[in-house]
Amino acid sequence: MMRIDTKSMLSPCSVRSVPVCHQDANPNTGQIWSSIRGRFQTVARPTAQVLALLGLLQSGGVRTMAELAERLGVEPRTVRRYVSHLVDLDVPVESVRGRYGGYRLAAGYRLPPLMFSDDEALAVLLGLVAGRRAGLATATGTAGETAAAKIRRVLPQRIADRLDAVLQSLAFTTEPGDFPAPQTDVLLTVAEAVRQHLPISLQYTSGDGRRSVRVLHPFGLVNHAGRWYVTGADPDIGEDRTLRLDRIADARTLPGSFEPPEGNDPAGRLLTSMAQAPYRHAVSLRIQGTREQIRRQLPASIAEVRDGADEGWQDVEIRAESLDWLPGVLAALDLPFVIERPDELRDRVVALAERLAASGRRESTRS
Repeated sequence: MMRIDTKSMLSPCSVRSVPVCHQDANPNTGQIWSSIRGRFQTVARPTAQVLALLGLLQSGGVRTMAELAERLGVEPRTVRRYVSHLVDLDVPVESVRGRYGGYRLAAGYRLPPLMFSDDEALAVLLGLVAGRRAGLATATGTAGETAAAKIRRVLPQRIADRLDAVLQSLAFTTEPGDFPAPQTDVLLTVAEAVRQHLPISLQYTSGDGRRSVRVLHPFGLVNHAGRWYVTGADPDIGEDRTLRLDRIADARTLPGSFEPPEGNDPAGRLLTSMAQAPYRHAVSLRIQGTREQIRRQLPASIAEVRDGADEGWQDVEIRAESLDWLPGVLAALDLPFVIERPDELRDRVVALAERLAASGRRESTRS
């Protein structure tokens, strides 16, 4: 009968896959264990390197093979292997041929994983917070909050705590605007029409509730004081138009294209249209000073400023629904001015001056 030495079978030396069975007799034991540790480290390293490659590609543009290999500290063939890993994960990586070729991210059907540095994460979160304060939210009003929550949830605790400290310490001088937001699909459709110079058909509701279908050649999108506007031309009547996006129920692009005017300035067009809008009072002034001095108190959305007939003087036109606020603004200008019209404004300025003079002469009754 054959005897089986179970003690010998269970000896670590009998396990050939472990290269340390003779560690007591091997003078190079430390080198062997170092080799094993290196193998385990390289198992985890490719994943980190693949994510590092994705981070480089997400910064935009074409990254050459030499640049990627240098940034990752690997050989070019290893970069190609990492790219294959990304493609296997459905990340849309494109190969660009030519002298300055390399790799870039293509527009995919779904968003690949995003990786932010401390600065990038702070910039995104502050942008979302500031956007809500400035009325930049779209019709999906909670989108900014959910996006911020997703970013906050995946951040390392160390970075998340520091970002929370910034957000909790942040204060604003004004309350967030409570303005109707445009529909997301309307905003995107109009923006695409602006970029591609495409005419659009709009279902629009005016301020007095009248509904109409309008055709517009859109020149630009402007966010002013928490509201979204589109500036453009009405091709049927050949006049400029400024429309609020939150009053547009539907927007559709039409066949054809148009050429925007030279020197197109959508923000300037918006401010000019606001200053020229019909109001109850038409105010005409002459003010001695520079445009810059006048604009400090009378922005472009309130007043039109033109060179006057006399050197150093400016002609200013203002349209206002009420004159109550103008005397104080003119006093704050601290510049010589002449009221051309209306007489009612002249009376209000004189009354303010008399009240200020009386207050200045009044002595304090405190002991």
